[in-house]
Amino acid sequence: MIKKIKFKNFAMLKSEVRKSGKTLPEFLKEYEALNQGISINETVERMEKILNVMNESIKRGLEKTNKSRTGMTNGGAYKVRNLGIHLINKDFTEVIYNTLAVAETNACMGRIVAAPTAGACGVLPGALISIAKFNNVPHNKVIDALFVSGGIGEVIANIASLSGARHGCQAEIGSASSMTAGAITSMFTDDIDAIESAAAFAMKNLLGLVCDPVGGFVEIPCIKRNVNGAFNAISSAEMALSGIRTVIPFDEVILAMKRIGEKMSPTLKETAEGGLAATPTAKELVRKFKER
Repeated sequence: MIKKIKFKNFAMLKSEVRKSGKTLPEFLKEYEALNQGISINETVERMEKILNVMNESIKRGLEKTNKSRTGMTNGGAYKVRNLGIHLINKDFTEVIYNTLAVAETNACMGRIVAAPTAGACGVLPGALISIAKFNNVPHNKVIDALFVSGGIGEVIANIASLSGARHGCQAEIGSASSMTAGAITSMFTDDIDAIESAAAFAMKNLLGLVCDPVGGFVEIPCIKRNVNGAFNAISSAEMALSGIRTVIPFDEVILAMKRIGEKMSPTLKETAEGGLAATPTAKELVRKFKER
């Protein structure tokens, strides 16, 4: 049994995992059970429910042309799924429409898992569930990967924030992509350095990403950014699995994200006052919605 701890950063988490002699998922399951005051089996059962909701949100987002009240979301997932064109291959296309499906379910007031936020909810299920399917990953490994994603999210929250209002979209899509990259990597290796590297690559690639939702709604450009976050996670995981290692430790990447967020103009942090939200077309969309 591990001792009750609160790890402040990834370096501390990595040290504790190595001292325990456990894999990262094993450690995090026990850690979660200990901190929640429940059994490991109950902890796993909770994660099973989370995975079920993720699968349901994909299904709901694909069953029809979903349209949000604002009209800014108009069945993108359904359209991609039925396009019949695959610029790379069918798997690549499936990641796109699965990710869109979850983000659009959120925009249409459906039930999703905030992973780590509603605005970034499509990244983890869209990428992780798809990659697991393509590679016939056992169900228990997918559950384990979700614990890894949660551990990475907790590290980010401890050092910085997961909020777009505080650090811009780099803290939402960036964190989601980082969590997903580490989770995907963990399905194929127990090497904690590889998992760290994947998470670090994903966040580094999205440093400086602003939060500029049109009209303050989590739709434009948020939904499409989920897709970019998903593929960023997949490419980051594949690089880490090949043996490429991050030069900058993950903790330092998170700290860099925090410092960049603190320097961002408030107009670029979820206020809908800057970036794409301030364009003439965006303002016209908002005006028409208010008139309706």
